[in-house]
Amino acid sequence: METHKDFTKGKIIGPLFGFAGPILFALFLQAMYGAIDLAVVGQFGTSVDVSAVSTGSQIMSTITYMICAFAMGTTVTLGQKLGEGKAKEGGRIIGASIVLFLVIGLVMTVLVPILAGGLAGLMNAPEEAFSETVAYIRICGVGSIVIIAYNLIGSIFRGLGDSRTPLITVAIACVCNILGDLLFVAVFGMGTKGAAIATVIAQAVSVLISFQIIRRTKLPFEFSRDQIRPDGAITKKVASVGVPLALQDFILGMSFLIILAIVNSLGLVASAGVGVAIKVSSFIMLVPSSFSQAMSAFTAQNYGAKEYKRAVRSLWYAIGTSTILGLALFYLAFFHGDLLVGIFSSDPEVIAAAADYLKAYAIDCIFTCFLFCFTGFFNGIGATKFVMMQGIGAAFLVRIPVAWFMSLQEPVSLFHIGLGIPISTVVQIGLCFCCYFWVLRRKLKAPAGEN
Repeated sequence: METHKDFTKGKIIGPLFGFAGPILFALFLQAMYGAIDLAVVGQFGTSVDVSAVSTGSQIMSTITYMICAFAMGTTVTLGQKLGEGKAKEGGRIIGASIVLFLVIGLVMTVLVPILAGGLAGLMNAPEEAFSETVAYIRICGVGSIVIIAYNLIGSIFRGLGDSRTPLITVAIACVCNILGDLLFVAVFGMGTKGAAIATVIAQAVSVLISFQIIRRTKLPFEFSRDQIRPDGAITKKVASVGVPLALQDFILGMSFLIILAIVNSLGLVASAGVGVAIKVSSFIMLVPSSFSQAMSAFTAQNYGAKEYKRAVRSLWYAIGTSTILGLALFYLAFFHGDLLVGIFSSDPEVIAAAADYLKAYAIDCIFTCFLFCFTGFFNGIGATKFVMMQGIGAAFLVRIPVAWFMSLQEPVSLFHIGLGIPISTVVQIGLCFCCYFWVLRRKLKAPAGEN
């Protein structure tokens, strides 16, 4: 099976959308992967279980997003080398990445279970659901090395221009998770613990099957076990791209965790409602997220090949298309949010709270169609420090202060608390436009090839 795709020649729209499509479906399945836990627990468990899974999974999602962002360093490094016509270096990049992420995985497997209680405390997990939240984090934490392998596989293939293989691996995990949740939660009645066990087992099965798929895949370079060794130069390059993104995603995740902690202080219903709304939002944000990942790989190859004009054109194609889709998702989430959140909970109070908070995410869905395409573009050219700085600035100077201020107003409105999210995105878009024009003048000076 041939896996490498060259994005530096020919048409733009077809290859870009063809690459983004499988990413969109993979993200949809990945969102389903996390949402299934909450849906099954919501139908067969209690509000305590819903609160525990929503808080615990948000913590684990933050960790996972951080890993995925760090793995973008492998995607961009590999994509740029392919664009430069240096495919032979691909084996070194993959081998060094495996060693790097193996070390990270071992450290997290030890630390996350140990810190589970402290993390739940920082999140202000409701007292009734505290022990279950800790249990969820500990069980998932034991599977950290599996989570890392799962994300590294996807980053490698996206760097090769292959978005279909990661789709297969996510589909495998999603099916396994559905079966596991139904078995451990619905049949055995294990609640929160059952959902966590199903998650870890599903990812482990997916990784094992994925390795078998990789063994049968034809790479554009030779790769052997001998290349799985530390490489200072490659590790430095991967880290220079991945660390700023991981830090930015960590801070971004922390900002949402802080908002969730603010909401948790309002009681069990608010906690469960926001947890459900966050799960629904993971679906409505799929379109901008898929275009962001596609832009990173597409831009990386064209930047490596010095096809700068082509990279810029692809950015505006992506923004236009994702915004049209974003408007449709805004209408659905803002005006019919109660139908969406009803999938995850049967409690009328939780549904009302979740629908109220979801309106803020609906507004943000429109703006993120701009923001995520911009950040994908900047990631592809290696400007990840800017992505990090604008993300951190928006989190601490806008998103958290607005949420905290709104939580003090009477009567308290979850919609008003959530408004800090789209407001911060608007600020980030302004910063991205400034950086975009600077990049056009200073960084992308070389003439582009024929498109």
